[in-house]
Amino acid sequence: MSQRNIAADLLNRKIRENRALSFQRHYHVTDPFIKRLGLEAELQGHSGCVNCLEWNEKGDILASGSDDQHVMVWDPFRHRKLMSMHTGHAANIFSVKFLPHSGDRILVTGAADTKVHVHDVTVQETIHMFSDHTNRVKRIATAPMWPNMFWSAAEDGIIRQYDLRESSKRSDVLIDLTEYCGQLVEAKCLAVNPRDNNYLAVGANGPFVRLYDIRMIHNHRKALSQSAEVHTFCDKTKPIPDGAGQYYVAGHLPVKLPDYNNRLRVLVATYVTFSPDGTELLVNMGGEQVYLFDLTFTQRPYTFLLPKKCHSSTEVQNGKTTNGVSNGIHLPVNCLKLANNKPCSELPPHLERIKQQANDAFARQQWTQAIQLYSLGIHTTGQSNAMLYGNRAAAYMKRKWDGDHYDALRDCLKALSLNPAHLKAHFRLARCLFELKYVAEALECLDDFKGKFPEQAHSSACSALDKDIKAALFSKNDSVDEKKGSSSIRFHSFSRKESIPEDEVILRERSFDYKHRYCGHCNTTTDIKEANFFGSKGQYIVSGSDDGSFFIWEKETTNLVRVLQGDESIVNCLQPHPSYCYLATSGIDPVVRLWSPRPETDSENGRVVEDMEGASQANQRRMNADPLEVMLLNMGYRITGLSSGHDASDEDEDNTEGQVQCRTS
Repeated sequence: MSQRNIAADLLNRKIRENRALSFQRHYHVTDPFIKRLGLEAELQGHSGCVNCLEWNEKGDILASGSDDQHVMVWDPFRHRKLMSMHTGHAANIFSVKFLPHSGDRILVTGAADTKVHVHDVTVQETIHMFSDHTNRVKRIATAPMWPNMFWSAAEDGIIRQYDLRESSKRSDVLIDLTEYCGQLVEAKCLAVNPRDNNYLAVGANGPFVRLYDIRMIHNHRKALSQSAEVHTFCDKTKPIPDGAGQYYVAGHLPVKLPDYNNRLRVLVATYVTFSPDGTELLVNMGGEQVYLFDLTFTQRPYTFLLPKKCHSSTEVQNGKTTNGVSNGIHLPVNCLKLANNKPCSELPPHLERIKQQANDAFARQQWTQAIQLYSLGIHTTGQSNAMLYGNRAAAYMKRKWDGDHYDALRDCLKALSLNPAHLKAHFRLARCLFELKYVAEALECLDDFKGKFPEQAHSSACSALDKDIKAALFSKNDSVDEKKGSSSIRFHSFSRKESIPEDEVILRERSFDYKHRYCGHCNTTTDIKEANFFGSKGQYIVSGSDDGSFFIWEKETTNLVRVLQGDESIVNCLQPHPSYCYLATSGIDPVVRLWSPRPETDSENGRVVEDMEGASQANQRRMNADPLEVMLLNMGYRITGLSSGHDASDEDEDNTEGQVQCRTS
């Protein structure tokens, strides 16, 4: 065979291999596989809770770290332990990472003893020890672009950067959150963008998630350090430079924070991770839900936007905003283009069937099922049907889980951007504002509703809501703050009582909102609970839960598709295999569990939680239980009559809303 033919044969073989690999990665996690996912094996060996898991790049080795201060390396496909070593830590290991391009030889660990250790697993020795943190180290992050570097996040509020090429064997401070958020801030998690390793996401206590450009911060701190050598009294607490930081937050959480604090319910980001293509950021928010932030989606939280009187003259014309809603909330510019479109109410037959199924579920008071069906319809229509958004908003308002009224508000605004004449969406918007404690804005919106739809102005629904709003305003006017001249709770502004610098206030005010929210799990007991993308394109979202289960959602519809019992107590860690439909989980039990699609002939799967809606409702009650009840639940006691997260007085607001809202469209 000639050299040319050999080269052509090799090229064709390479093309076939690449196509096969592409096919394998594209289809390695599919809906049928998810439906057949079951327990394959349990890896025994640890004597304490398993707090962290990490696959190597090829996916043929799995590392685990535990309260027993040991790291173990496993062959997951043969279900056997390859290596066990004591790490030298004196407390619980919270994070373990393979150093990129080290031939799976170098592992980095962070622990509750405030230390970061670097290990050579081939000789089972700890080769570097770093003692720069002053509180528990919760996460380690690595970046393929810089194989000699890694980062750590600790509860001293500091993100440190390490370079093993440095002779000093000391770390540098990359980000000091205490400079901007006060001494009580604790960094809990971090992740490096897999597509652009210059971007680092940080989660801490509080509702905000921070995205930093490492290059700008590093150069900024380097310049400060050089300046300090010349000027002894140089101020080292300079603000993060413009463009180096971007904040993300679920729009309702800053306002809910005082209420959660009063109930000893801590908001803290327990895990952050990027999607495989680096365009999305997933956050497991302790004390709340799982949120997905699209890094290309630059919508400000609606609750951060100012009321009408603060709009500029270009936004308000003749007393009406130019966005399709005459008063109340200012719609984003990207929605304005849709406002002039003709309302699209007719659906194709298959979508009409989905809508009718959702309406039937709504009539049966099966709110979650209705929400999932409306979400499926919205996803299928390409997000272009106002009726589906309006109906889903009604279902959210009925269900009343944490964040539901804010999601309903978002749906109302989307419905109005598609159809400014959507009567029910406009009225529901006023109700959502009232439920979210924006009382003056609710009155403003209701007055506008009466002007737009005068035939509804004297309906029982309008009268009831008007009465509720004015009672709330009267109550507010009796308070000390109201005597000082403020007439209502206005859209969120950050209190100066927090004693945070102006730069931090600006970064918070510039935050972007979430794209999707995933509900069903409970995350109130541990602060290392993960949520991850599952699939080569991140088609699914997985998260552990305090009830010992783990939950799987479709990413785009946000619908819950699978719940499996993963631990006797709590599932904390879920690490999907890099190229197979294979999942490693761990938690309070001293074992690592491996999950894969079971054979179609295997009908027995005792780990499946069949009543997914019941499990989700129980977790919502668990999240809103008082700390004593949660402690008893975690000890295995059954508690009846837990609070469902809203007062009895909220029982059924739609019963008073007459023809405007009590039925779906």
